[in-house]
Amino acid sequence: MPVLPGAEPFSHTGSGAVGVLLCHGFTGSPQSMRPWGEHLADAGFTVRGPRLPGHGTTWQEMNRTTWQDWYGCVRTELLALAETCTSVFVFGQSMGGTLTLRLAQEFGDRIAGLVLVNPSVTTLRWDARLLPVLARTLPSVKGLAGDIAKPGATELAYPRVPVRAAASLSRLWRLVRADLPKVTQPLLLLHSVVDHVVEPVNSRIILDGVRSTDRTEVLLENSFHVATLDNDAPLIFQRSVEFVHSVRRAGQVGAS
Repeated sequence: MPVLPGAEPFSHTGSGAVGVLLCHGFTGSPQSMRPWGEHLADAGFTVRGPRLPGHGTTWQEMNRTTWQDWYGCVRTELLALAETCTSVFVFGQSMGGTLTLRLAQEFGDRIAGLVLVNPSVTTLRWDARLLPVLARTLPSVKGLAGDIAKPGATELAYPRVPVRAAASLSRLWRLVRADLPKVTQPLLLLHSVVDHVVEPVNSRIILDGVRSTDRTEVLLENSFHVATLDNDAPLIFQRSVEFVHSVRRAGQVGAS
């Protein structure tokens, strides 16, 4: 299946001290994470921005994938980073944040720290309760891509939401919520004050549910959902690099 131009995965090999895995969102692509990845590469980090299965092609193909496929992809990338880097961090946006939390739940202190941007673990939309039924008969619904406040900024994502894939995501949400107490890594969570895709309750559930003693919440005042392409992107990039350095200085991970 041909990959949409701009949706390709990306990587950069840095000094080998710090590796960062970037996980993009549902129906999106690495395009939404590429500027962040470039900033991290400029900071000297090794960076991997994989394309999740079923993403960056067609929504029809995505309907043939499940959360296990998406998770298997980021899990493989994490293990590869761990082979070459002294410490590994995982950063995720939206569903990428869901996958990031699942990795943290499985790998514990093998992950040095987490950065989440508008992460999702639930939705308040009434029709989400119908997903198991709708998935049997309805292929797709109108998409939610491109929720960006910055004029001229665009997200490379599907115009339709594949319903079977969305039903699979809802099953992942339940697993991640149930295991939130397993998350103990240092955590930086940045979320938009106005987000038309992921409700603010998601960030509150996460912050209340994890057992990380080092956790920081940052409000994004000038961005909508796809904040890594929005007005607050420079703030996200800066705070994430500072977070990596602060975690390492605190001695919570091995020194380079």
